[in-house]
Amino acid sequence: MAPIILECRERGVSYSIVHTGQHYSYNLDEIFFQELGLGLAAHNLEVGSGAFGEQLGRMLSGLHRAVRDEKPSYLLAEGDTNSVLATALASNHLGIPFVHVESGLRSYNMAMQEEKNRIVADRLASTLLAPTPWAADVLREEGADPRKVSVTGNTIVDALQRYLPNAEASTILEVLGVEPGAYFLATLHRAENTDRPEVLDRMLQGLGAASREHGKPVVFPIHPRTAACIEAHGLSLPTELRTIDPVGFFDFLELEKNARLVFTDSGGVQEECCILLVPCITFRDDTERPETLHVGSNVLAGTHLANLEEQVRGMLDKERDWENPFGDGRAGERTIDIMLKNVPPSS
Repeated sequence: MAPIILECRERGVSYSIVHTGQHYSYNLDEIFFQELGLGLAAHNLEVGSGAFGEQLGRMLSGLHRAVRDEKPSYLLAEGDTNSVLATALASNHLGIPFVHVESGLRSYNMAMQEEKNRIVADRLASTLLAPTPWAADVLREEGADPRKVSVTGNTIVDALQRYLPNAEASTILEVLGVEPGAYFLATLHRAENTDRPEVLDRMLQGLGAASREHGKPVVFPIHPRTAACIEAHGLSLPTELRTIDPVGFFDFLELEKNARLVFTDSGGVQEECCILLVPCITFRDDTERPETLHVGSNVLAGTHLANLEEQVRGMLDKERDWENPFGDGRAGERTIDIMLKNVPPSS
């Protein structure tokens, strides 16, 4: 959302940031507000961790208070998190138009909470901002009013273009003692992977095997959920995995940009690798970013990793010449243009 927030600031459009506080450790929260130049959120709901229903209830209660105080023309939220679901529900209940940024993504896996969140958010949205033509087609095929659907591009392109110069000042490679192109990068955090010890162990051992086969260490910024699951289930980490604490956006971009290959279960990382021309292997059976598969920047290893070594070799040999399918870096600008068309100048 940073490109949209900064576009509001640059064009004098009044806005207010509501932070649900779903993440609350410094490395997964405050550092991003600082690095992206967003300032403090006007409202921090401090929801924290908890069962789905408890978390959603606290978000709804806090959003009601924030909307009562701010009286906005629109509520915007991006993606598929529980925060997005709460925003869609609160908007609908309070009669405030909801704008779903990054709408139309589908994995067609209803076992994922994120898939449920996306579908509900799209059904309740008054404005659907699709990042790609594929996502816009999904919305129209599902019966969305075509007048509500616009293709803006993905805000991650805006963010990478804006912040890559900052990332180049990062010293993370020197701190870790790794050279550009001489290491693999891995992230694992999705509940469907981390909460199943046999799946998580298979992925950890697969990373270790890939490292040994190709003589490259695996830099592994470890998510708190993943670390807790490894400890709870008594799993062993291969020695080839260099675990580090979660890092800020700039350090992570520098790690991504210079990795020889990235392993992930994150949707955003799939997009970033595609844009940065870094090959990616996704530890999932499906993806809501099929554009990455179509251009060849990404392959799905599934959760059984039956063909992992073959896929590693294929991605290492791949030419990094694919086209970026996620837009030209003007998604924030287009989003605000669409909003201003429908808001009276005096508002």
